Parts: sequence; structure tokens; C-alpha cells
Amino acid sequence: MLSMLRASVGGVRGQVQRRLYSTSNYSHLTSTKQALIPNSGVYPAGFRAGGVHCGVKKNGNKDVALIISDRPCSGAAVFTTNAFKAAPVLVSQATLAENSSALFGVVTNSGCANAVTGQQGLENAKRMRNTVDSLVNHSASALTMSTGVIGQQLPIEKIEAGIRDAYTQLSNEHQDGWMKCAEAFMTTDTFPKLRSGQFVLDGKTVTMAGITKGAGMIHPNMATLLGFMVTDAYVEPTLLNKALKYATDRSFNSISVDGDMSTNDTISVLANGASGARIESEGPAYEIFRDQLTAFAADLAQLVVRDGEGATKFVTIHVKGANSFEDAKQAASHISTSMLVKTALYGQDANWGRICASLGHSGIPVDATKVSVSFVPTDGSEALKLMITGEPEVVDEDRASEILKMEDLVIEVNLGLGQSETKFWTCDLSHEYVTINGDYRS
Repeated sequence: MLSMLRASVGGVRGQVQRRLYSTSNYSHLTSTKQALIPNSGVYPAGFRAGGVHCGVKKNGNKDVALIISDRPCSGAAVFTTNAFKAAPVLVSQATLAENSSALFGVVTNSGCANAVTGQQGLENAKRMRNTVDSLVNHSASALTMSTGVIGQQLPIEKIEAGIRDAYTQLSNEHQDGWMKCAEAFMTTDTFPKLRSGQFVLDGKTVTMAGITKGAGMIHPNMATLLGFMVTDAYVEPTLLNKALKYATDRSFNSISVDGDMSTNDTISVLANGASGARIESEGPAYEIFRDQLTAFAADLAQLVVRDGEGATKFVTIHVKGANSFEDAKQAASHISTSMLVKTALYGQDANWGRICASLGHSGIPVDATKVSVSFVPTDGSEALKLMITGEPEVVDEDRASEILKMEDLVIEVNLGLGQSETKFWTCDLSHEYVTINGDYRS
């Protein structure tokens, strides 16, 4: 079975550390988070990336990210279902409707979301795209994304200058291009979220790379946050869109930090064919690509949860025994967003009744006499059974406390009704989350 060969990778506390990160030094992070920042990578042929500071952010951190292909790409994207769709979302949707077979890049700014900004916001998002058009000499050439504070207009002249500056500095090298691009995505993120890897498709080595951002306002209903993936395989646009939707349902659509959906959520993928691998119809090659894209997207999505605002735990909700994938996912999502469950996890309180209570009003069929719940440690030690087919166990509170002190935890819920299952990734909810979001605009 083929698997992604991922690049090797190596709870910040305090609002100041969230706001004033250094894009050249992450020594203030915990060792666990430092290990999530890749120190090398392998990147798709034909793509170059970069990131610069143009003046959107007052602290001097990078705020314009650009990725460009040297040849036309097929493209696909999924977007927020929020009624207040940001201007870059609307413009990117229009771009894909016009041109999904000859895109050349993705342009992103951070520090200002360009959301709820009316007609001027739409014009500014188009100006971002048009600036890229002028650089690659092609119309409707790029998808646009923005992240940051809602309700403020972009300093568009600064951003246009930043795009041109970033274009002159594009590189396919890890530090010179891709890491700078990832840093330019960051808002309240504490570390850049970059991944790359390879797999074999029809005898050809295919490379993928991807960047995402996000730490708060995370509860998707499409994909989530901002992010893109690029590959040097060619995938016909309709198939690429189908593969992306499948992947996001099992990755970016399976995470939650705080239950809030953004106005700007966008995940895109570009495929330029530089490797020589081509997928133009469904079949085994398409399924391999789809599954590799899914695994890759899941890696990126989990980085977002690990950097959840104020989070101290990375929690996998594994729902088994459901009648359907959709039921399993709905149950896992509901448990993941329960404030009572999340605060109990932060307090290291084995209050598993909150899990059952959340499941009971999740909106899916539940037979209370068939449900089993366990805490599963990630260190390989024995699971702690909390309830078996509706009957509560005598819980070893000392063992429960040991498990809840771990940074990683799996909560397994077996509905006992069918054969379907899914995993959903979430985090705990701490005092720091309130601190960070209580004065986000400052």
C-alpha cells in the first residue's frame, strides 16, 4: 500500500507570545510545538513560493503570501457556507467559475480579513487577483484569500506593492520560499503550518506541498480556515474538485477548536502536471491520488487543532458503530464542540457523563443501552473503559487522571448500531482562549 513520505518535522501560554511571535525564532514555543515546524522539505516541480511584509501588520511580521506555478494548473476549492462570505471568497468562486483549468497561483494577505466590507472589499479582492494577472500575463490567474480582522478595508496599495515584492523573491527552497509563505499566513497562530511529501503514481514520483493557518474561529462546514495544497500531478478539474471535497470531509471538515465558523474559510488545490503523472478519468490512479490528498489534508488540519488558541490538549473523538459515516461525523462533531466536555478536558476531570449527554442530543439515532465509552491513551497503554453497552464502569479515578494529564488523548465512543466510523479532532478550552479573544483587535 502506498503511503505519503512526509517531510521530517522537528501550549504556548500568554497573550504576548501569541501576538508578537518572531518569524525567525520559535524558541519560545514548547518543544512539542517546535517539533511540528519542518526543518526541510521536498516541494512540487514548477511551483515557487514566497512571503513578505507589506505593512498590513503593525508589528512587522509577514503579511503577503504568494505561490506561483510556471505552467497552467487545474484548480479546485471549497469555501465557507457562512452567509457573510468575505470578498476574497466571492472573487475566488467567480475565478473558478471562469477558469478552473489554467490557474497560475494563490495570493493571500493576513492581518485583515476583507470581510463584511461591501463593494469596496470586492474591488480590493479583484485588485489582488489582477496584480497577479499582470505578473503572469494571464487573466483570472489566481485564487485570493485574506485572514485577520473582520469589517476593515484592506490597505490595497500596500498589498499590491507587497505582491510585486513577493513575486521577485519566489523560490522553491524550504527557507527562502515555502517557510516565508507559511509565516505570511499567520495571525494568532504560534507556528507556521507547512507540510510536504511524495508518493508514487503510475511509476512516477508525485510531490505535494501545503500550507494552512488557523488557531481560533474553527468549526468548518466545507473546509476550514485558510489553506492550499499544490501538486505536480495533473488532475482533470472535475476530478480534482471531487477529490478535494472527499478529502476535506475527512480532514478540514473534521476539526473544531471553538465551534465558530469563519467568514473567510477557503481550502484550495492546484495541480500543474510537471511530474508527468496525469489523472483524466476515475480509476485506481484517481483513488490513490484522492486517498493521498485526504491523508495530506488530515496532517494539515491536525496542525490547526494542535495550535488551537489556549489549547493544552489534542483530542481525537473516534466514533464507531454508527449506521452511516454521516451519523458518525455528526456525533463526533457535536461532542467536539461541547463546552462542558472541552472544559472538563482542560480541568483534567474524567466527567464522562458530559460525553454521553452531548451524544444524546446530537441529532442522530442513539440507543443508550448499546453505547460504550472509553479513554484511550496514545502511549500504547491499556484503554480505560468508562461505560460498556449502557452500563457504567467503576472508574479508577487515579488512572483517569493520569490519562487526562497527557497532551494527546483519544475518546472512543461506540454506538453499537452499525459498521461506520470516523475520527474528529478537537482540543480543550482554557482560560487563555478567553484572554486571546477578549481583545483580538488590539
